[in-house]
Amino acid sequence: MPNEYDLVVIGSGSAGRSAAFRCRAAGWRVAVIDQLPFGGTCALRGCDPKKVLIGAADALDQVKRFSGLGVKAETLDINWPELMAFKRTFTGPMPGEIEKGLHDRGIDTYRGSARFTGRNAVAVSGEVLEGRFILIAAGAEPMKLGIDGEEHLTTSDQFLELEQLPDRVLFVGGGYIGFEFAHLSRRAGAEVTMLEMSDHFLGPFDRDMVAMLLKKTRGIGIDARTGTAVKSIEKSDQGFTVHAVAGDRELRFEVDLAVHAAGRVPALMNLDLDSAGIEHESGRLKLNDYLQSLSNPSVYAAGDVTKKGPALTPVAGIDGDAVAANMLEGNRVSPDYSVVASAVFTIPPLASVGLTEEQAKERGLKFKVNHADTAAWYTSHRLNEDTSGYKVMVEEGSGRIIGAHLLGPHSDEVINIFALAMKAGLPAEKVKETLFTYPTASSDIGYML
Repeated sequence: MPNEYDLVVIGSGSAGRSAAFRCRAAGWRVAVIDQLPFGGTCALRGCDPKKVLIGAADALDQVKRFSGLGVKAETLDINWPELMAFKRTFTGPMPGEIEKGLHDRGIDTYRGSARFTGRNAVAVSGEVLEGRFILIAAGAEPMKLGIDGEEHLTTSDQFLELEQLPDRVLFVGGGYIGFEFAHLSRRAGAEVTMLEMSDHFLGPFDRDMVAMLLKKTRGIGIDARTGTAVKSIEKSDQGFTVHAVAGDRELRFEVDLAVHAAGRVPALMNLDLDSAGIEHESGRLKLNDYLQSLSNPSVYAAGDVTKKGPALTPVAGIDGDAVAANMLEGNRVSPDYSVVASAVFTIPPLASVGLTEEQAKERGLKFKVNHADTAAWYTSHRLNEDTSGYKVMVEEGSGRIIGAHLLGPHSDEVINIFALAMKAGLPAEKVKETLFTYPTASSDIGYML
């Protein structure tokens, strides 16, 4: 006999847990399935462990910037095994704590790979679960690149579990993962190469800010190349040989580790969507504005698996809340992705919210651009950081901030103030009038407006 539930959730990350908690609080019988340790990508294999490692690299970098300026830093370096052990103090207890939290709320958990066996049925570990509603919150996985030797690539998940960092590391792709891990690896002493097949790094971010970050990236010794497509990877006794093409030139890189940093796609491959009548195309679910399947109204989706909003943890959370409201009360909530701040945790970090200058022009908006290199400003100078800048766009007439792009110390925190102002509809002049604690990075905001 199948186990019957009001809601069956596939995935235990932020999206799945948000929906599960809310529906359980309403009295529903809820089950959560995950084939990996409970907690999802962010808590175990993404944002959180990555930020722990970046934090150590940032501390090292800051001390070295003060070398000769009052700080002696001749022998300072990163002990990778010790740093990984520290990281595991966060990730190690997490699956058990999360699963216990689910049980404490009366939510059943199942470990194993989920597979649809009907429009309202999912098989897992020899059992069948039936649900009035089923939520797909399975997250994302590295995209298939279709190159020879692809199996030799180390995934970002695996990189975050390395016992030792090799001497020569190559990253295939120049997005979030590529830049963050490249900066981390270089600060930890590795020789680093980053290959991006398109003409631009970090496509969603402001071009001028990315250009400043790229100059810094190359300045610390990272070989970062655009227009360079990886064609194959060979394993040898000495490591790996990566074959690539840039224009009409064939390139060859000898490395100890090659890392997949070329993007992620919805983790749908093993779900057997067709058995549930769930329409999909080119690896994407067909969903309405309420994150409900167009072909099977019992099925919803949330988080990275939807490819609707930015692939960020806070977005997954609002997706989960929206889906729960729609299942409980009927479709009425469409997630709002219009103001979502994001950051690339390089050293220094790059942060963004709202439109880029190119997007604002494409929409025909009339706006003023405030843009400057701020390496000489106190916030950067006091840290001896030679790379920082900003670009802020303010709409003419309304005075609305329509986009903010920051590079430099504390940008990942300051961007949240811009996001709050934009979400609340505060005009630039009102934000500029705000008296921030001085001297802090936030007190620079007035000069940016």
